[in-house]
Amino acid sequence: MRLEWLQRNVADGHHRSKEKTPLADQAFSLITLRKYWEDYQQRFLATITPLSSEQLAFPVASHATIGDLLGHVIGARFNWFHLWIGAEEPAALVEWGTDEDMRRAASLVSAFEITWGVISPALGRWTAADLAQVFEPPASHQAWLRNQGLPEESPRTREWIVWHVLEHEIHHGGELSLTLGGYGLPGIDI
Repeated sequence: MRLEWLQRNVADGHHRSKEKTPLADQAFSLITLRKYWEDYQQRFLATITPLSSEQLAFPVASHATIGDLLGHVIGARFNWFHLWIGAEEPAALVEWGTDEDMRRAASLVSAFEITWGVISPALGRWTAADLAQVFEPPASHQAWLRNQGLPEESPRTREWIVWHVLEHEIHHGGELSLTLGGYGLPGIDI
């Protein structure tokens, strides 16, 4: 749930904790977020690590295969943290993203770990002021949207980007779990 929504909706006093402290008065901790996100990632990786190439090729509703879905999640991390925020592209990802990468659990796990190596330290160093920084959409992204006949993207704050990447992973993690369950395989253990 977005922090702004919670802050707006606790002002009337109807949604307060037992300590009677409005959420708007409580400090948000990126360290806490990083800890929970890292735990989720470890559970996510524990789910995909044992998948065979055949299982990664199973169809899934939103993408051609499970491997493609996982590649999409990795690509979203790259897009938002590298192309939008400007984090350096990890050298190990320069050539990553082939069809073969999408069919090998070890390659997918490695890409998740490499992108986490960009995200985790950033969450540890950013301040509240950093979260308020606004980023313009990359020109290449805007051109792609125009070519698709879609409206251009609006500028986004770092806070919005962090939340969006996390909510995106949770969304697709649920999709992955549902898909794996349909094939009689275990989903993410949460």
